[in-house]
Amino acid sequence: MSLNLRSYWAGFKAVVVFTVIVIVYTFVMTGIGQLGMPNQANGSMITNADGETVGSSLIGQSFTDADGNALPQYFQSRPSAATDPNATEEEPDNQGYAANASTGTNYGHSEKSLIDSVTELRKTIAEREGVSVKDVPADATTASSSGLDPNISPAYAAIQVKRVAKERGLSEEKVEELVRKNTTGRGLGFIGESVVNVVTLNRDLDALK
Repeated sequence: MSLNLRSYWAGFKAVVVFTVIVIVYTFVMTGIGQLGMPNQANGSMITNADGETVGSSLIGQSFTDADGNALPQYFQSRPSAATDPNATEEEPDNQGYAANASTGTNYGHSEKSLIDSVTELRKTIAEREGVSVKDVPADATTASSSGLDPNISPAYAAIQVKRVAKERGLSEEKVEELVRKNTTGRGLGFIGESVVNVVTLNRDLDALK
């Protein structure tokens, strides 16, 4: 066998071997995921009281009306810059959290439009929640880097409890109980900060019906 043929044969065998390895590895990892952690492997999907899939616990949602106004019976998410790329001027996307358009605003702290937006949003939230502007947490007025974060700070959740309880005819204690249920502590006890998952929290509120 000539040198060139030996080289081609060696290359062909390498392609076959590595193709098999990749395929076997994929099936093994998929099997482990489906057996050991099926919920996470399938996107951490969540269902409502009727068993209908209503989203993923990993991707945020906007709880607003068609005009982007907050629905008072729900805890509100942080802003999202991930808007639908297919939106048009006639049919704009006021919701954010488009999973196919993950992005942040990429604005710097000195960006005037960001400063104006944050200032206006702080006033709106303070009025809606009946608190002082200084009591509105930073995450209530700024988007996450992905635009898909389903979590808010415990501080932002806390100022929304009274409104949600009133709108749903619940005691504040009951709403606070659900907030605690949907709060995740720091990773390994020291990484990051505690967060409240708005998607699962609002799902649990609806389940009370």
